[in-house]
Amino acid sequence: MPDRLRGLVREDAGPALEPTAAIVDSQSVRAVATVPASSRGYDAGKKVPGRKRHIVVDCVGLLPAVMVTAANVTDRDAAMPLLESVRARYRKIVLVWADGGYAGRLVT
Repeated sequence: MPDRLRGLVREDAGPALEPTAAIVDSQSVRAVATVPASSRGYDAGKKVPGRKRHIVVDCVGLLPAVMVTAANVTDRDAAMPLLESVRARYRKIVLVWADGGYAGRLVT
């Protein structure tokens, strides 16, 4: 069902039924006390204890992939499996925009 709806939205937005470009980013979110300690971490850069959500958005604004990790997982480390899953599903994506947190090993 989500694939059909995604196709209809993309058809409405323009001629391409499959995305060719995407944007990847993450956001650290404070975790409440009920979140298990095993799935929480500390994002030292933003000084946030909790979890981090990593998302990939296509140019229409649809979410091809989402992943939630502990906040101490770096953007680069989470992006590898996230982008691999996007690549397996959307073979036509050839360009991905990312900020400086994804530099280094991921780019190469």
